[in-house]
Amino acid sequence: MDMCTTDAMLVIYGQLAKTINTLRNTKNISAAIVGGANPPPTAFLSYSWESEEHKNWVRALSTRLRNDGINAKLDQWHAVPGDQLPQFMEREIRENDYVLIICTPHYRKKSDDRTGGVGYEGDVMTAEVYLSKNDRKYIPILAKGEWNEASPSWLRGKYGIDLRDGSDFQRGYDDLITTIHGTRAAPPPIGSKPLGKKATPAPYVAPISSPVSVTASSKSLPSDPAEPLKILGVIVDEVTEPNLDGTPGSALYRVPFKLSKKPSSLWSDLFIQTWNRPPRFTSMHRPGIATVTGNKIILDGTTIEEVERYHRDTLVLCVRVANEEEAKVLERRRREAELQKSNIADHKGNVQDVANKLKFD
Repeated sequence: MDMCTTDAMLVIYGQLAKTINTLRNTKNISAAIVGGANPPPTAFLSYSWESEEHKNWVRALSTRLRNDGINAKLDQWHAVPGDQLPQFMEREIRENDYVLIICTPHYRKKSDDRTGGVGYEGDVMTAEVYLSKNDRKYIPILAKGEWNEASPSWLRGKYGIDLRDGSDFQRGYDDLITTIHGTRAAPPPIGSKPLGKKATPAPYVAPISSPVSVTASSKSLPSDPAEPLKILGVIVDEVTEPNLDGTPGSALYRVPFKLSKKPSSLWSDLFIQTWNRPPRFTSMHRPGIATVTGNKIILDGTTIEEVERYHRDTLVLCVRVANEEEAKVLERRRREAELQKSNIADHKGNVQDVANKLKFD
């Protein structure tokens, strides 16, 4: 330290109190504690320079993220004259914890046509996804237009966040920062099976308005198909209450739905897979919140209003797909079993025929 000829700043990540206090008392050195035990999460914003208004919108979003404890990286701040821009883009995409893809119709065209900086970033990102399999690193953000006209083709089917002006911006923004900070609501622990409790009255189930009977195609059903599953309604008595403590997501709660019967584990897995990646969904769809237990589907992290406006149709669609896919799997298993049985019979018959021909005298 005696060799320092000018004032210096040493930035320390951690809680080394003794060392920090020593440095504070050392001449010509100011010690700063940054980020506690760990540095803040980082996020690079990929967007198109389509207008000054849009550039300002992206810069404002980046500023807000930084104010909320996220080290947002933006070319407007971090790229300077003389930098190799392709190298800058590759480094930021590779080294940041998250890449936020600001989707607009103009961005989609550039990305799908692989033109300009957006096209180059698209090449880098798709290669990274293929090699690292880290899909959750790349989060689509809807800034303009609709998803079908603003999202590049390689992002189709991903869970995105709607931050358009006039949308429910705060809900989407809370979803974004809780994801980046890793503070999304976790499912409650599973308790032990209760013993010796008296039977309680069945909970009230409110039927969903205009119920849709969900059936599988008769062509894909096994020879003796069971009745396809359908949702009977919301189990009103088991809807939980929101915490409303001011933390992100505290306005959300659990909404259970009663099924017409207890599904198989195969059906449950198919339903959850379909819910997480449905063939059709709204901008308010929430992957990862659905579970199946007993004869119930539970959405843990939503509201009854969201169910009415957004999730009801997706639930019906996912039940239908799970019914159809289960029927296909069962039919395939039945045919495989019949083929195996036939092969065994043929084998035994062949063994018997050859054995009858063998003479040992």
